[in-house]
Amino acid sequence: MIPAAELWLYFTVVLGVVALPGLDMACAVGSSLAGGRGAGLAAVAGIVAGGFCHVVVAGTGLGVVVRLFPAAYHLLLLAGSAYMAWVGVALLRSGGGGGALRADAPGSGAAAFRRGATTNLTNPKAYLFMLAVFPQFVRPERGSVLSQAAVLWLVTAATQAAAYGCLVLAADRARRWLAPSQAAGAAVGRTVGAVLVASAAWVGWEGWAR
Repeated sequence: MIPAAELWLYFTVVLGVVALPGLDMACAVGSSLAGGRGAGLAAVAGIVAGGFCHVVVAGTGLGVVVRLFPAAYHLLLLAGSAYMAWVGVALLRSGGGGGALRADAPGSGAAAFRRGATTNLTNPKAYLFMLAVFPQFVRPERGSVLSQAAVLWLVTAATQAAAYGCLVLAADRARRWLAPSQAAGAAVGRTVGAVLVASAAWVGWEGWAR
């Protein structure tokens, strides 16, 4: 069993990482602005599901591949940034989403979930966290490694859901306020697209430079 003091320390570290602007945050907020609260929360659910996959990767030791082969990290970096940039460009080309502030179309929740999961799975920051931080809190002498990893994932998932969920609700409130104006809706859609492209470029450049 992981001591309570270490769990609080882990929570503090996770909260600091989640609070940093990045691809996951941009995906959650962008989904909410473009598709509403439902799409935003679906994207958050996808991000949480992606986090579970990261725990599985770390628990099985597959994450060592990223450490042994730096090129793998750079590929993940480029893949994640390119995917988010593609989503942003799609919004820009659609002229703001073609009614981005309207109610979600059928199936858009599933699309937002997939977008959130894909963004998280290709987010290099998540892999760095799993390689550098996660192993520090898992000790074989404390018992089942799988059980410890599950507890840490629950802390991570709750933190992501709370932090990104609050941002999604705030973005949805802004979206509803602007909804009566079609021009404002289009402007918000274009702004979301530009923010996603800029975030992808910044994350890609910053990660590559390091």
